[in-house]
Amino acid sequence: MAWHRESTRARRPCHSFSMASDILNEILAAKRVRVTAAQTALPLDRLRGQVRNSGRATQSHALSAVLSNKSGINVIAEFKRRSPSKGVIRADADPAGRAREYERGGAAAISVLTEEDFFDGSIDDLRAVREAVALPILRKDFVFDEYQVWESLAAGADALLLIVSALTDDKLRTLRELTEDEIGMDALVEVHSGAELQRAVAAGAKLIGVNNRDLRTFNVSLTTSEQLARAAPPDSILVSESGLRTHDDLLHLRELGFQGFLIGETLMQSARAEQALSSLLNGG
Repeated sequence: MAWHRESTRARRPCHSFSMASDILNEILAAKRVRVTAAQTALPLDRLRGQVRNSGRATQSHALSAVLSNKSGINVIAEFKRRSPSKGVIRADADPAGRAREYERGGAAAISVLTEEDFFDGSIDDLRAVREAVALPILRKDFVFDEYQVWESLAAGADALLLIVSALTDDKLRTLRELTEDEIGMDALVEVHSGAELQRAVAAGAKLIGVNNRDLRTFNVSLTTSEQLARAAPPDSILVSESGLRTHDDLLHLRELGFQGFLIGETLMQSARAEQALSSLLNGG
């Protein structure tokens, strides 16, 4: 589309911080600057108009549909170049090529981490993945504004991430309703505690991601998924995120009620992503 902005990867500032600091707030502060700049370049009304005029439409609730399949192990394979906790994972990774490997390896869907300053991502990465594969695509970012929802749709996402700890109750409900009820995308509503799970359910969330990584400290424990699986409403579609490394991890959590597994670092660290994903799905 003509309104696509030039990738900003080469101009990104370098961020460093103590792991004891509140990483989530630092990321959100940087993201607010990015969103403000995007809105200045292309105001919301024009963005909405361009999306509607382009005929771009998502397949209604495509992510939740594939995750509702209980006959296999549904992996959401993630594309990301780096993270604040691990540093550079695979700086030169090609999003389209990696997405095709994930598709061949048996992924149910693909997540694209588009945050620029701390993860070296880009909305251009999502566009490239959309051109390469037909699988449902989750935009994984720090979404707090209506603008980002329309931006996600325009880029080809079928779903986006809403992080409970980054949003007020009113904002969480508003963004979830816009995403799911008005547009027809899915909102993967991410929680890390029982209190956050209650907030997600109160906002109407059915597709719930349990992040085993605390976004304020980046400590990881699968106990988080084990505990919250017991507290989730029975009609929820549960996705476990972070720290999933083996076939046995996935089998264990599936027995607890999880229907999806979002896996990034384990796959991105592998030079042979197709084989790495196949091993996670099938064992061996």
